[in-house]
Amino acid sequence: MIDWDDIRYFLAVARGGSVRSAAQSLGVNHATVLRRIGQFEERLGAQMFEKLPSGYRLTEAGEEVLELAEQMRATSHQLETRVFGRDQTLRGPLRVTLAPPLATHLLMPDFADFARLHPEIEMEILSSGELANLTNREADVAIRVVYDRKTLPLNLHGLKGPDLFGGIYMSRDRLAAWRAGTPAPMRWIVISMHGVPDWAHEGEVRTTGVPFRVTDIAAQIVAARQGLGMTTLPCFVGDADPLLARVPGTALHLYGTLWLLTQGETRKTKRVRLFTEFLSRRLGAYAPLVAGLSPSRD
Repeated sequence: MIDWDDIRYFLAVARGGSVRSAAQSLGVNHATVLRRIGQFEERLGAQMFEKLPSGYRLTEAGEEVLELAEQMRATSHQLETRVFGRDQTLRGPLRVTLAPPLATHLLMPDFADFARLHPEIEMEILSSGELANLTNREADVAIRVVYDRKTLPLNLHGLKGPDLFGGIYMSRDRLAAWRAGTPAPMRWIVISMHGVPDWAHEGEVRTTGVPFRVTDIAAQIVAARQGLGMTTLPCFVGDADPLLARVPGTALHLYGTLWLLTQGETRKTKRVRLFTEFLSRRLGAYAPLVAGLSPSRD
C-alpha cells in the first residue's frame, strides 16, 4: 500500500526542486523529508529523483509518478472539501488567509472577537503576501484586495466588501520642517518588488531620484516615521498612525475592493458561513476608514 503522506512529500520535493524547500512547505525538518522520500522509493522499487548541484530533478520514473500523484492529490482535495462542506459543527479548524497589513493593522481585533464568541473553533491566520489556494484547501477563507472583479476565479464564492484606497504619507515632524522651509533631501520609500508608483511625483513636496528600499510594510512604516521621506500606504494604516500625515496636494488612489472568498463546498460549513457573515458586517463598518474618509488631524 502506498502511504498518502509519502505522496505529499514526493509532491513537495517535485514542486520545490529541493529537500529544503519541501521541508519548509511541509513544516518538517530536512531529515524527515529524506526519510520519507527514501521510504517512497523503496516501496515503488524505483528512484524518483536525481540529485544535482542545482537541486532535485525528477527521473523518468518520477515524471510518470508525478502525473498520477497530482491526480491523487486533486481527488483527495475534492473528497476533503465535500466532507468539510457537510460539517455543521462549531468546532474544528478555520484557516483564514490575507495580506499582513490587513491582519496587523485592521482585522486582528475582529478575529479576536470571533474567537471569543466561538472558543471551540481553532483559528489559524495565514498572513502572507503569497496567495493561498482555496481549491487545494490551503485555506478556508481568503480576504483579498481585487482590482478587477473579472479576475476572480469562477469556482470561488465571494462577498464584496468596501473599496480600499491608499494615500501618500510622511512623518509629521518632517512635514513641519518642510513647512518651515528647512531644506533636506526627501526620498521615496518603496518596497523593493513594487518600485516607485507612476504618480509618485504629484503634490507640493518634491523628492530626490534616490529611493530608500525596504522589503516589507513594517519596515516601510518605520522608515517613514524616521523622516526619511514619503511613501504610499493604505489609508487604514497611514491615517491611523499618529506619527504620520498625508502629503499636501496628493490624491488618494484606489487599490481595489476587499472580497471575502470561499470555495464551493467549503462555504457550506457552518463555521465558515458564520465567520464570513460576521466579518462581512465588520468590513462594512470599516468602509469610511479604508476609503480614506476618516477625519484628518491636520
